[in-house]
Amino acid sequence: MESEPVRFARLLALAAILATALCTATAAPGSAAPTASGPDISSALPAPTGLFPVGVQEFHLVDDRRDPWAPYRDRELMVSAWYPALAPMGRPDSYATPQESALILSSLGLTDIAPEALSTIRTHAYIDAPGWGYPLPTVVLSPGFTMPRSSLTGLAEELASRGYLVVGIDHTYESAAVTFPDGRITECRACQGRPDGAAVSLERAQDVSFVLDELAGRLPIDSTRIAMGGHSAGGFTAPFALAEDNRIRAGFNLDGTFPAPPYGRAVDRPFLMMGAPHHAPEGKYGAKWATIYDAFDGWKRWLSVEGTSHSSFTDYAPIATALGIEVPETTIDGNRAMNLTRRYVAAFLDNQLRNIPQPILDAPNPTAPEVHFG
Repeated sequence: MESEPVRFARLLALAAILATALCTATAAPGSAAPTASGPDISSALPAPTGLFPVGVQEFHLVDDRRDPWAPYRDRELMVSAWYPALAPMGRPDSYATPQESALILSSLGLTDIAPEALSTIRTHAYIDAPGWGYPLPTVVLSPGFTMPRSSLTGLAEELASRGYLVVGIDHTYESAAVTFPDGRITECRACQGRPDGAAVSLERAQDVSFVLDELAGRLPIDSTRIAMGGHSAGGFTAPFALAEDNRIRAGFNLDGTFPAPPYGRAVDRPFLMMGAPHHAPEGKYGAKWATIYDAFDGWKRWLSVEGTSHSSFTDYAPIATALGIEVPETTIDGNRAMNLTRRYVAAFLDNQLRNIPQPILDAPNPTAPEVHFG
């Protein structure tokens, strides 16, 4: 069987040929105008560093199960799929609409920022760009509670540029803003109370399984190489998804405080825990993470990143840097935080889904002195 490095070298060579052939049809990234007030943050999102251009498709999926936050409705989800493209061809994807931007910034308490600011951010993915038909190692991303799937765009684009198919899910009524094809925008209905973390995780795990079922015939998902993870609530959902869906091989949690120990098959699955100093062994939530870490019996790593805070593992880190916002308890530059998140998550996935050794996961690395092993 063709090895992973050989396979992707072959695909890269073909991509270069096709990109040259299609260059006359390639659209240049759009340039966003500065917001009416405040800095120009159009280039806030760092470009992906992988070998491939990135394509993106959007899906509107309807499940026949009742929505947990709106029991009178079927569960509807908006999903983005980022993937390695044959060429950077087509229209660049938008980061957010002006309406979504206003709702997201309001949910973050950033009322002094121009409401449309997030809509000016350029992404690095091209809508419906031609992609590979070859089955790809697949990563499902789930955002933090109140956060939209767009908050993990930087990580998704990076993984897609490295040859992964990345599926990002908006969990309806848990996000500050989700826009549907008919123009409806749902807001965070779940934010009106204090939902139980385990219950939220189980519902999200059902979302993950449903999305994999629905997209299996539409996208080149490699059903033997699927990982799931995310930020905060999206990250602590990963053990539930591992337990409930035997297609998922590995999971990762970016700074989410687990609501319950792993159970079932999740206990033996590879798992990466990566968080801020409050999740370090000596941190405020360190004892909780220690209990969870001890419960995993398979391959596992516990990393903490010096100078970070909760949102440092999302796009909001480089966006805050671009806006000149000082985030409490954060001393690391937002672009550096994204670089480290991308690097370690990609290393974990390369190790677990591609069987490529990753020394940075085995010991502290001098090129990443901020990363400490728990």
